[in-house]
Amino acid sequence: MEYSSHHFDVIVVGAGIMGSSTAYQLAKRGQKTLLLEQFDFLHHRGSSHGESRTIRATYPEDYYCDMVMESSQSWEQAQSEIGYKVYFKAQQFDMGPSDNKSLLSVISSCERKSLPHQVLDGQQVADRFSGRINIPESWVGVLTEVGGVIKPTKAVSMFQALAFQKGAVLRDNMEVKNIVKDEARGGVNVVVANGEEYWGKKCVVTAGAWMGKLVKTVSGLELPIQALETTVCYWRIREGHEAKFAIGSDFPTFASYGEPYIYGTPSLEFPGLIKIAVHGGYTCDPDKRPWGPGISSDSMKEWIEGRFSGLVDYGGPVATQLCMYSMTPDGDFVIDFLGGEFGKDVVVGGGFSGHGFKMAPVVGRILADLALSGEAKGVDLKHFRIQRFQENPKGNVKDYEDQVTLLQITSR
Repeated sequence: MEYSSHHFDVIVVGAGIMGSSTAYQLAKRGQKTLLLEQFDFLHHRGSSHGESRTIRATYPEDYYCDMVMESSQSWEQAQSEIGYKVYFKAQQFDMGPSDNKSLLSVISSCERKSLPHQVLDGQQVADRFSGRINIPESWVGVLTEVGGVIKPTKAVSMFQALAFQKGAVLRDNMEVKNIVKDEARGGVNVVVANGEEYWGKKCVVTAGAWMGKLVKTVSGLELPIQALETTVCYWRIREGHEAKFAIGSDFPTFASYGEPYIYGTPSLEFPGLIKIAVHGGYTCDPDKRPWGPGISSDSMKEWIEGRFSGLVDYGGPVATQLCMYSMTPDGDFVIDFLGGEFGKDVVVGGGFSGHGFKMAPVVGRILADLALSGEAKGVDLKHFRIQRFQENPKGNVKDYEDQVTLLQITSR
């Protein structure tokens, strides 16, 4: 068979952070790799754009801790190759009611995974952060060293540039309409909207919020992945206190367990503003976005007033940005072979549920492993299998609260 410009070892569909990381992993292993994106590269219509993402190793689920630790090292390795930073380190601070099951599971997971951590009461929190953070008497805080901020658009660009440097072919504005098993040659044919076809020995699908639609078209399988539109909010730090909340000071990335689950980062992308947002949003069709209305900020106003000693203006956010989650019922990833007639020729990675970005380097490594060897080294993927939804529509069973708030738009 001729080795033409339309023949590849692996074709990656979707050039967000997961697809771009996968293309980088494949290209650096010498694979002839094609990365396809339905919109412009670095577009703002999906889940891989914007100014910041949190990295943290504190999870109620044990299986994410090792993935984050590997990714933390891989982020540093990749940015050393490209020559600029996308990963800005900070401590991570989790807080919440002392009886919150998710937070208690975080503490237990830290203990089981030997992740160094400190459990702090209210007075210790006030002392540790010089009064910048206050928690109620009935709350506890958990402080760990593995935290920080990833610059998302910059990170996607980094992996695309590294993949290109290592020989990958990158094509944007190439919407994939179908993936068809090639009965004659083996492998698959990937059909794009302009009528072109590309042949690959293997295919990796990382289509983000469009994963469910594409997989259903390709195989008839209905993956329970729901697109969610979320709103990121920025709040003004009171004048004269900006440096106390800036990255590079001792102010941490943070998460607050309870209703609602709130998270945030030190001031980095917009001087004088701090990112504080609710982990959740409105269900939507990714092709028919509401582009609003955004989550009510009332709960955030009350939370900010109580936590930051009046040093952050809680009157309302001064800037907002929209993003998308791809939610599974259990909040866990989907990393598996598509199966059926495709067997192990098509690998899917999706359903990252608003918390996958930090783990993109290890997810890219795993997807590349699966495509090339049929197995992933050093990681147990049982929690990420498609089969779990056939056994239980809600997926993995967990003994603690959901952290993501799902809302429905009832009227416009």
